[in-house]
Amino acid sequence: MTDRRRAHSRIAAFRYAFAGWLYVLRTQRNAWLHAIATIASVAVGIWLKLDRLDWALLVLAIGIVWLSEFINSALEAIVDLASPEIHPLARVGKDVGAAAVLIAAATAATIGLLVLGPPLWSKITTIW
Repeated sequence: MTDRRRAHSRIAAFRYAFAGWLYVLRTQRNAWLHAIATIASVAVGIWLKLDRLDWALLVLAIGIVWLSEFINSALEAIVDLASPEIHPLARVGKDVGAAAVLIAAATAATIGLLVLGPPLWSKITTIW
C-alpha cells in the first residue's frame, strides 16, 4: 500500500468514526444528557482549577460513559438487524446494554462527586 493510499485510508477511518459519533448524537436521547454532563463537568473542573490527577479521573469517567453509550448504540443496531421482530433474547441484549450505560453513568457520577464535590463545596462556602 502506498503512503498516499494509507493516508487516505486513515482519513476515511476518521470520517467513519465521526459519522458514528454523529449517529449517536442524532438518535440517542441519553447522549445529549451525557453531553450536557460532560460540558458541565469540564466547566466546573476548569473553574476549580483541578490538578492533573483529578483531571485524569474526570476524563476517564467521562470516557467510560461515552464508550458505553457508543457500544450500547452499536449493540442495539446489531440486534435490530439480526432480529427485526420482537424476540425475548433481543430485548435481553438491549436491556443488558442499557444497564451497562447506567452502571457507567452511576460510576462517573460518583467519581464526579468525589473529585469535584470537596473543592466545589469549599469554593461555594468561601463565596457565601
